[in-house]
Amino acid sequence: MSGRFVRASKYRHVFGKPTRKEFCYDNLRISHNAWDTNLIKANPEYLAVNWESSGGGAFAVIPLNERGKLPDQIPLFRGHTAAVLDTDWNPFNDRLIASASDDGKVFVWQVPENFTLYTDAEEPADVSPLSKLSGHTRKVGHVLFNPAAENILASSSGDLTVKFWDVETGQAPITIKHPDIVQSLSWSANGTMLVTTSRDKKLRVWDVRQQSAVHEYQGHEGAKNSRAVWLGEHNRIATTGFSRMSDRQVALWEPGRKDPIGGFTSLDSISGVCMPFWDDGSNCLYLAGKGDGNIRYFEYENDKLEFLAEYKSGDPQRGIAFVPRRGVNVHENEIMRAYKTVNDQYIEPISFTVPRRAETFQSDIYPPATGLKPAVSAQEWFDGKDGIPAKIDMESIYEGTAPREVPADYKPPTAVSSPIQPPVSKMESTPLPATRVPTSTVADQKASMSAIANKFQDNEDAEPSKGESSPFEEVSRPAARAAAPVSVRTSLPPASAGKTPSPTTYQTPVQKLASPVRTTAAAPAPAAAASPSSGNVEASLSQITQLLEQQSRIIGAQSDKIQAQSQIISHLATEVETLKKRVGPGPQDQSERIRQLELELEAARS
Repeated sequence: MSGRFVRASKYRHVFGKPTRKEFCYDNLRISHNAWDTNLIKANPEYLAVNWESSGGGAFAVIPLNERGKLPDQIPLFRGHTAAVLDTDWNPFNDRLIASASDDGKVFVWQVPENFTLYTDAEEPADVSPLSKLSGHTRKVGHVLFNPAAENILASSSGDLTVKFWDVETGQAPITIKHPDIVQSLSWSANGTMLVTTSRDKKLRVWDVRQQSAVHEYQGHEGAKNSRAVWLGEHNRIATTGFSRMSDRQVALWEPGRKDPIGGFTSLDSISGVCMPFWDDGSNCLYLAGKGDGNIRYFEYENDKLEFLAEYKSGDPQRGIAFVPRRGVNVHENEIMRAYKTVNDQYIEPISFTVPRRAETFQSDIYPPATGLKPAVSAQEWFDGKDGIPAKIDMESIYEGTAPREVPADYKPPTAVSSPIQPPVSKMESTPLPATRVPTSTVADQKASMSAIANKFQDNEDAEPSKGESSPFEEVSRPAARAAAPVSVRTSLPPASAGKTPSPTTYQTPVQKLASPVRTTAAAPAPAAAASPSSGNVEASLSQITQLLEQQSRIIGAQSDKIQAQSQIISHLATEVETLKKRVGPGPQDQSERIRQLELELEAARS
């Protein structure tokens, strides 16, 4: 018979929890542009939404704490002359955001201090861009900040180029010629490599500063768009796409290996693109379907994507965003939070939570997360340096203090486990009274057995000589077992002494729990030595019967007492009501008497 084994995982029971409509972000006009993008981006402070507007492109920035129905007129981030196709937040500055547009421009914006959507002005003032990055000749479909270097931005365009900008100077020192239009791009954790998928169904890994593709593979064979995401600090890439039969697929790749690890895995036959998102803290991959309401999540372990569960909803999403790890609610054991668009009218938060009842910080599900300090500056990155950004201890966020930085390779300390002790039963670990454990030695047992043998032997038998030893003295093993205190736990004692033990020496578990009442057993007959077990059982049964009868009498007496007290309480209540009716608002002494009776009534009830 082949058994089914359940894989051990801290995230096996993670579940997605939707938000009620009144706590969503309502009254939105989300862009209807058909470009394949996520439409929204999130960080711990703000939510960026591609906006459906006239007279040029725009997007909105919504503070996460301003939930509910938003005003009809809100300040927008305007400046593009065509629709905004993509946005991305700076990972080290929550107020800095970049946007890509159909007009071929890349703009960098800064959210004003104390930004809010609720203003007293009839027409709220729009926000202008901080800088404009010009260089592409066709529409710009994607922008993505470097996760390790400061102010390094990648942008892909329909002119078949990928540019890498220094946001501070506004220049793009590196430009890569791409063979086809880019459909998605993702950075490695140290910001040195970039993976892209394109219309030619190829998966390419680029060494950005060498301006060359170091790996190129045949990707998903379907005609629809494919996506790629780098699995954080792991040297692995996850892709989503379609087969020739239009089945949705997911694949796991290792750079330098031309075929996916384990091949292509089919998910379903839904026609919407799967949008992948990676959480480096929990090693979980989230796949959100565009056009359906499902969100699958997998755990990466041993070069496999182990399926955990699936969040299902009847409301389909066109766009979705996941908040960075440092923005989750650690007090609710939340490991990830997503924001999905619903009917292009409102955005619904979805919280992915580990179901635990603990009220303390859970260090095993909250390893250090990437903080706000970059590993290298923009100039250092262009000069060839790289690194992993410093991380912050999530426990400092739980305590509400300033984020505490830890090294990038920091591992949380594990509790030192004490040496495993052999299991000890409850009865063995509890010291027993001296009267319950016989302290006779092996020699005493031998002498007792010899005395019993002499008592019942025939008078005609001669006394054994001094040189002979009694045959009972040779039986040492049963005597040793009888002297062991372990045998006293729940069983009746062996009749090694030839007498029925008294109840004060051995007690059944019922006697120990019920009452300390002791009863005296009748004197044993000589036949008891022949069958000691039956005598012990009869004595124990008689004691249990007596205890049960005694408890029944006590319960009956308590019931009579309770009934008498109830009658007294009823009589006092009747007397108080009668006096109130007779007296009415009478003199002070009568009111005090009534008050005294009420106090007595309360005391009797208590």
